[in-house]
Amino acid sequence: MDKALISMAAAIAIAIPAIATAWAQSKIGSAGAGALAEKPELSGTIIILVAIPETIVLLGLVVAYLILS
Repeated sequence: MDKALISMAAAIAIAIPAIATAWAQSKIGSAGAGALAEKPELSGTIIILVAIPETIVLLGLVVAYLILS
């Protein structure tokens, strides 16, 4: 039973940040597409803004690793 709870905690540590990142990237991506239609020189900034939420998933992966260790 302990291993099942530990595995569930690790899965939750990855799943919740992944869902939140997907939601954030969808909002940032659609706003970024609109901004790029008007000002193409913002492409570098938009790429950075889309990549920033991805760090949340990486931190969730680190937490899951720490839970499983």
